[in-house]
Order: sequence, then C-alpha cells, then structure tokens
Amino acid sequence: MAPIGWSDLIYLGMGLGLGWGSSLIWRGRQKSSQQPEPVSPMPPTPQEINLEKFDALAEQLKQTQLAYQMASEMSLFKGGFLARTSHELRSPLSTMIGTLQLILSDLCDDPAEEREFVEQAHVAALKLVKLIDEIISVAKTEHGTDTMDIEPIQLAKVFDEVDDLTYLQAANRSIRLEILPPDPGIYVLADLPRFRQVLVNLVDTAIAQMDEGNISVSAHCSPESGCVHIWVDDQRSISAWSESWDLLKHDLVSDANNNSDNSKVSSGMRLLMNQTLLSLMNGKLEVLAVPSESEDSNFNRTQCSIPLATL
Repeated sequence: MAPIGWSDLIYLGMGLGLGWGSSLIWRGRQKSSQQPEPVSPMPPTPQEINLEKFDALAEQLKQTQLAYQMASEMSLFKGGFLARTSHELRSPLSTMIGTLQLILSDLCDDPAEEREFVEQAHVAALKLVKLIDEIISVAKTEHGTDTMDIEPIQLAKVFDEVDDLTYLQAANRSIRLEILPPDPGIYVLADLPRFRQVLVNLVDTAIAQMDEGNISVSAHCSPESGCVHIWVDDQRSISAWSESWDLLKHDLVSDANNNSDNSKVSSGMRLLMNQTLLSLMNGKLEVLAVPSESEDSNFNRTQCSIPLATL
C-alpha cells in the first residue's frame, strides 16, 4: 500500500469541506420551505362593515336617549321648583293681605287684637323676605352670577362643622344625633359653604320633624362610581313624609296647614334648594327609604352623593 502524501490530505480536506457546506445549504433551504408564507390581511366583508356601522349608530342612539332623559328630568324639576316657589310666595302674601284686610275693615274687637294681626302680618313679611333672599341666592348660583369655588375638601372637616352647627338643636329636642367621622383621607369635590349648607339643612329638617328618636349621618365611599354617598338616617314618622318627593303631584294647599312655623321655609322648598345646589356641584340628592303606613318602626334614609376627589 502506497503511503499517503500531503496532496492526498489536501484533497481529502477539500472534499470534507465541500460536503459539510453543501449539507448546511440544503438544511437551510429545507427549513425555509417549511415556514408558512405571510398571509396578506383580508379586506372586511360588507357584513362586517354594516355591523360596525350598526354598533356606532346604537351607541349614538343610546347617548341621545340619555341626553333626552336628563333634559326631561331637568324640565320636570324646574317645573316643580317653580310650582313650589309660587306656593311659598303666595302663602305669606295671603297671610299679610288677610290680616291687613281685617284691620282696614275695622273688624278688630280692641287694639290688642289689632296689634296681634299686625304682628302676624309682620312675621309673614319677614318670611317673604327671607324666602326671596334664599331663592335669589340659589338662582344666582344656578345662573352663574355667584360662582362656585369647587375644590377638594376634606369630608371629615365638613362633618365636624355640621356637628357643631346642629348638635344644640338636637339636644334641645332630646334627639340623639350621631355624626360618624369619615376616613380623614376622603376628599370630595364641592363648594365648601354650599355643601355645608346642604348637609346642615338635611339634618335640621330631620330634627324639626321629629319629637324623639335618633339621627345618624355617615359617609360611604364608592370608588367604582367616583362618588361619596352620605346617608342621613332618621326616625321621622310617616306623617312627616306626607309631602311626596315628587312635588309636582303634591297638593300644595295642605302644606300651609302643616307648616306650624310660618317664619321658616317649608321642608319641600328646602329640599328643592338642596337638590339644586347639589346638582350644580355635580352631585345628587335622593330619598332611598321612607316608612310605609303598615310599618311599625320608622326608618328614613336620605342619600347625598358628591364627586370623589383624587389627590
């Protein structure tokens, strides 16, 4: 056997190199042939285009129905506010006219009775002026003449102020008032003086319509709705709720007989004022629970919703 020379080794190395390179090239072509070719996107079918148009029209119709419902509710509310305002103005005016007619017709038995009628007319005049001032204040705020300073305020601070302004009235009537302090970290978006006024009015109205019982004020944060719900729970009797929440259907004449203090604005009028102020702060006022005549225990819940501030 002839010995292997250098030339043979060179030829052998070149053969192995060519074989290994050809193997790599063949494997690469095989892999590339196995990969799927990119598929170009198919154009949308007429059915898909019509479906997208239908969804867009359905969403637009939903928004239109919502806007119509809000406008309808606002129209009903303004009608109720006008009806209540007309009644509130007519009541003290009728008292003034009636008492003055008795005096001018010389129907008084003595000067003492005449003075009593004059005092009644004076009280009615004071109520009229007070009512006009409050209505003008709310109307200016709604019109934009008196601007609101809506900013993040600490709810715990407002509750402390409401407690200071109402606890004496409750104590004088032997009513247990409990204002539960909320989390100090809860802030709401509101105008501080007007928001405080709404809460004080709600508590004062409950106190004025109760002879005994408990009143509780608490706050419940609802991050999913972006609001804080404030509950005013009290134990007013069913007779205190003889004036329906829907003031448009209420017999306004009966309210004059039920209002024992002619120097104060009626609960129905104050309710509408509170609702107006809250709506201007993007809030809402609702009555969630009112006792029925068949219930033995009285339980009322008024909910005041106000936007939650994110700090």
